[in-house]
Amino acid sequence: MPIFEFRCAACGEIFEKLFMDSDEQVDITCPQCSAESIERVVSRTNFAIGAGPGSNQPRITAKSCGDSSQCMTLDLPGHVK
Repeated sequence: MPIFEFRCAACGEIFEKLFMDSDEQVDITCPQCSAESIERVVSRTNFAIGAGPGSNQPRITAKSCGDSSQCMTLDLPGHVK
């Protein structure tokens, strides 16, 4: 089930549409202004195959972020640059 991004030529609104089949033919209108002048946007993608060394487990790092507050960072497994 592909999700496609579209931009309204009238108001510039960018929105997504889920298709049940990649060959599905439907009339698409802008959810913001109901215009029918829609163009498909090629979305930027970012993915990596495999994980970098030592990045297979989530890691939580706690640190002080001020006088009485504490911040946390959650590092999720994935590609390491």
